Amino acid sequence: MSRTEPRTAAIILAAGKGTRMKSALPKVMHRIAGRTMIGHVLANLKPLGSQPNVVVLAPGMDQVASEVAPLPVAIQADQLGTGHAVGCARQALGDFEGTVLVLFGDSPFISTATLASLVARRQGADNPAVVVLGMRPADPAKYGRLILDQDGALDRIVEWKEASEAERAVTLCNSAVMAIDGKMLWSLIDRVDNKNAKGEYYLTDIVELARRDGRACAVVEAPEAELMGVNSRAELATAEGLYQEQRRALAMEEGATLTDPRSVFFAADTKLGRDVVIGPNVFFGPGVSVADDVEIRAFCHIEGARIESGAVIGPFARLRPGSEIGMDAHVGNFVEVKNSVLGKGAKANHLSYLGDADVGARSNIGAGTITCNYDGYMKARTIIGEGAFIGSNSALVAPVKVGDGAIVGAGSVITRDVEADAIAVARGEQVTRAGRARDFRAQRQKLKQDKTRK
Repeated sequence: MSRTEPRTAAIILAAGKGTRMKSALPKVMHRIAGRTMIGHVLANLKPLGSQPNVVVLAPGMDQVASEVAPLPVAIQADQLGTGHAVGCARQALGDFEGTVLVLFGDSPFISTATLASLVARRQGADNPAVVVLGMRPADPAKYGRLILDQDGALDRIVEWKEASEAERAVTLCNSAVMAIDGKMLWSLIDRVDNKNAKGEYYLTDIVELARRDGRACAVVEAPEAELMGVNSRAELATAEGLYQEQRRALAMEEGATLTDPRSVFFAADTKLGRDVVIGPNVFFGPGVSVADDVEIRAFCHIEGARIESGAVIGPFARLRPGSEIGMDAHVGNFVEVKNSVLGKGAKANHLSYLGDADVGARSNIGAGTITCNYDGYMKARTIIGEGAFIGSNSALVAPVKVGDGAIVGAGSVITRDVEADAIAVARGEQVTRAGRARDFRAQRQKLKQDKTRK
């Protein structure tokens, strides 16, 4: 941003205790699509390039401070209302004179486009001192009302408890999100009092104060769904549902097939290529990237993984963080992969655990194979070369290497390296005693009869 362009800063209010959550976790740390609520707010704010961004917290909210680091944090020692909370950011924000956004850490869905519209309106030709983000909810409930004058400018904000019946009939409601002229912010905050029904310092009072100073105020409207605040577990579940519904629609719009959209759950950062096919009951945790032409079959759980084009995953597969699945590779039913790389065309089709392993291109991992990566103290890596074949029910005790083209016989426990193109078999010798099964059955049957007679 050049020095001649208008500057933007933000104050994010996140000091609320969230008592309705009934949780030891701060309210804004609860997650929607795998991302904290305040993480959503910051992600939507980031493209604006606002600076500085200050987060207002209550004492002891160290988890939130870590989540928003390296952003500066201001502490609101006493919960005295939104006006007081904004005032707590004074030292961190300093004498900033651009547009100051005031956002809430528990309102995760306000889009970047809406925030940009709010800033643009604040920087409009009429130079409004305050621009408020408004909405027209289906159920106005007990929201504050935005009262406009005859010219359509914002005259004042009336809290529900102080509103007349005529004012309560107004459908334009206050979201409490604002864009404020930084040159006036602190002079307005200093004049806010707590002479109201709740005895709090309302940030909304700055609209009337700015009007008294002869400054214009304005409203920008946004959809109700964007302005949802989350204050309870039930609202958190509703927010998750709203997010997933929108994300599924976007995935299909961008070229993915979801055979049962309602049963697929995305993380906030899930990346999908084109012509991806996703079966029912698939869950994406954070950090997943899926390339073009991938098929993910039913009942898969995928987190922290990269899947290259042409791969087939599942059904009933689990990919854990650090998994890299190469082009045209197959990870089949009841296979778990953790911190492992499967090369191009590699296959692990049944009932296997691949942890801390590198599997070369075109290698085949038989059913029941386990890479024994943990000795109770340390983890070690298994290296399997290209074109290798690991027989069913084998255990590879790391650290160990299996060379290119090598074969491990079924049921083997491999504790030493296997050279390229070798066959390794490590199991007890088979002993066969002719007729012994017949004799065994006769002995056991007689013993059972003798016990029954007694």
